[in-house]
Amino acid sequence: MQDRIFTEYLNDHHGFFYTISESLYRGRTRYQEIELVRTEEYGTVLLLDNITQVAEKGDWQYHEPLVHYPMLAHPEPLRVLVIGGGDGGTVREVLKHPVEQVDFVELDEEVVTFSREHLHAVHQGAFDDPRVRLHYQDGRAWVTSHQHSYDVIIMDMTDPFGPSRMLYTREFYRLVRDALRSEEGLFAMHAESPVARPVAHRCIERTLAAEFAVTKSVYAFIQMYATYWSFAVASPATSISGVSGAMVEQRLTERGIAGLQMINAATWEAMQVAFPYLERLPTEVPVITDDDPVFPDHFSASGGAVDPHTSNSTTRP
Repeated sequence: MQDRIFTEYLNDHHGFFYTISESLYRGRTRYQEIELVRTEEYGTVLLLDNITQVAEKGDWQYHEPLVHYPMLAHPEPLRVLVIGGGDGGTVREVLKHPVEQVDFVELDEEVVTFSREHLHAVHQGAFDDPRVRLHYQDGRAWVTSHQHSYDVIIMDMTDPFGPSRMLYTREFYRLVRDALRSEEGLFAMHAESPVARPVAHRCIERTLAAEFAVTKSVYAFIQMYATYWSFAVASPATSISGVSGAMVEQRLTERGIAGLQMINAATWEAMQVAFPYLERLPTEVPVITDDDPVFPDHFSASGGAVDPHTSNSTTRP
C-alpha cells in the first residue's frame, strides 16, 4: 500500500506535510467535509475541509493552554461555556476543574457524533459527564441569548473564514463580554500563528482589545499545526499576568489537578512572554467587524488554509 502524502498550507508560501497510512472514514456533514485518517507521526487525525483539526498525539499542546489559562486565572470558575471544539478535547480539560455546569455549543452535531465514536483518546468520555449540557446550534445565537451567565467562555473554532468568520468580529466579542457573569470573567480563544499568519494574529488581538479592557496573548509550539501558535485571553478586569506561578500551583493543588504537560509555575509565566521579534509584527491592522469580517491576509487571498490551486494529497511508495 502506498502512503498518502498530505500537505497543508499555513499561508500562500509555507506549509507542512505528513504521511497518511490509511483513510478510516471520509464523508460530508451538513456544513463541511470530514475525514479521519491514520498516520505514523500523529496517530489518528481528524480533518475538516482538508485542514488538520486535532491529532491523538499531543493534542494537549493546544487544549491545555486554551483551557487552563482562563480557568486558572479565575478564582472560582463554576459555569463555563465552550463554543466549538467538536472533538471534545477542550471540554475534557475544562472538566479537570470543579465546575458546576459546562454548556457545550457546537453547530455541527455530526462532528460530535463522529468524534464520540472515533476519537475517544481525545474526548475521554467528556461528553457523557453529567455536568456537560450539549447544545447544537450557532454559537453566536447562543451567546446573544445568554447574557451575564458564565465565569469563563472558551471558543475553540476553525480558522476565521467560512462558517466561523462571524465569530471573529468586534460585535461578537461584545456579546461574549456581556455573557460573562462579572468583571473577573475571562474569554479565551486561539489567535492564529504569529509566524505563519501574523496579520490574522494582530487583527484578533486588536479586535479583542476594542471590547475588552484586558487582553493578553500566550504562545506555544503545536506539533500538529507545525508552527508557533498563539492563544488570546481577554477580560473586563482580570489579567492572567496578575496570577503568579505560585498561585497557579496553589490552585492546581486545591482543585486536584495533576499531570498537566504544558503548564506549571514556570511555564505559566514563560508562555506569556513574546519573543522580541514579535514586536515587529504589523500593528496597523483593522478591527474586524460584522460589516467587513474578511481578514486582510491569507484568508482573503486563498479562501482557506489549503492552496485552492494545488491538491493536498499525493502518494509515495
